[in-house]
Amino acid sequence: MIKILFVCHGNICRSTMSQSVLTHLVTRRSLIPFFEIDSAATSREEIGNPPHYGTVNRLRQEGIPVVAHRARQMTGDDYLYYDYLIGMDSANIRNMVRIAGGKDSQEKIYKLLSFADYEKTGKLQQAADVADPWYTGDFDATYRDVLAGCEGLLLYLQRRGEIGGM
Repeated sequence: MIKILFVCHGNICRSTMSQSVLTHLVTRRSLIPFFEIDSAATSREEIGNPPHYGTVNRLRQEGIPVVAHRARQMTGDDYLYYDYLIGMDSANIRNMVRIAGGKDSQEKIYKLLSFADYEKTGKLQQAADVADPWYTGDFDATYRDVLAGCEGLLLYLQRRGEIGGM
């Protein structure tokens, strides 16, 4: 089982979108039994809240089911439990490392867009941030980034031999 935790600031926009998109992609490929996918926040601001209506609306436009979720904060135990902890931007990554105890000793923390060009390059890239639609209002751009990152992540896992052919 591959355990993935998506992380953003509040856990109502980008990370929940990523959780729903990756769940949808692995379900379509009949790989859901091989995955545990969740999401969390680096902050406490939105704890207990459902996904943002902009995220819900954008996913519905794509026919992607929204995973039932309430915002929660990442913990140090999450670092120990999950195989991949995937942040959306540089600030998330800094906060994730802090929550993990000050270092990424097991090299589990990645930025989502590190995987976006994996198909073209065959390697992880220094990545741009997934813009926070809470501030930009642009859920379309966020969706495009999330989809590219999630598809690249699946290809990365396949090429590493962690999942079978897709």
